[in-house]
Amino acid sequence: MNADKTEALSHRIEELKRKKKAVILAHYYTLPEVQRAADFLGDSLALAIEAQSVDAEIILFAGVHFMAETAKVLCPDKKVLIPCREAGCSLAESCDAAALAAFKAKYPGHKVVSYVNTTVEVKALTDVCCTSSNALQVVRSIPEEQPIIFAPDRNLGSYIRKLTGRENMVLWDGACHVHEEFSLERLLALKREHPEARVVAHPECRAYIVETADFVGSTAAILDYCGKSDAREFIVVTEAGILAEMQRRYPEKHFIPAPPDDESCGCNNCRYMKMVTLENIIACLENESPEIVLDEEVRRKAERSILNMIAIR
Repeated sequence: MNADKTEALSHRIEELKRKKKAVILAHYYTLPEVQRAADFLGDSLALAIEAQSVDAEIILFAGVHFMAETAKVLCPDKKVLIPCREAGCSLAESCDAAALAAFKAKYPGHKVVSYVNTTVEVKALTDVCCTSSNALQVVRSIPEEQPIIFAPDRNLGSYIRKLTGRENMVLWDGACHVHEEFSLERLLALKREHPEARVVAHPECRAYIVETADFVGSTAAILDYCGKSDAREFIVVTEAGILAEMQRRYPEKHFIPAPPDDESCGCNNCRYMKMVTLENIIACLENESPEIVLDEEVRRKAERSILNMIAIR
């Protein structure tokens, strides 16, 4: 998209935000121009917390469906919009609520810790949610003798189980399509080409990818690490959308996206996050649709698990 068109679309969004008394929350994985249009940019935990305190009549969530649901759970009196209803999440889709209920029945007495990347129906079956930013703290807050079901990301769950030694933690078999697809062979080749570069990786990656990293953390933690590190070059093993914010914050440093297995792709992108555009943000604000509407009983049950998460710092 050329600069003039981007500027015109961005100007229209600003007009609509003022007219509609709306704010835009956006995730780091969205398109760079979408990130620039946001009033608040962050990872899942930061956005969940921010949603509680926004001073607006409308929250437009520039992200995927479960994120907009989370905002609606926490802000039932506000109108919550999502620009593209089809912007789902492969990880959320890997854990069906009915299947999780049946899974829970097999493990009576287990507390359920669910990643925030889940549907509102799954959150309603959950004791406490977590994000990649606070999953370790959430699990450590539960007494060691208490068995746990961790859903849905098997890679994050395995990583947390390794850090805590919680052998009584049962993992749901789900995964994120982006973080599953990084190539170890191509990552090691990149390391040989850039021997001074630090490898930073998201814990949703497979164990053999995580083991090659100099730092493992959430998107927010990776951003902080890159700022504090004395390294000048980083190989980034997470969704490539984060590079826009990295380059904005640290223009003096060099960031290299880690490659997926598919050699025709230069980097890993979430196809769902990239469905959000300036054009559909405008249409969404103009029409105040698509709107997130939740069953109140389900919303209240989901709210409990999310608030339990936010209370753990």
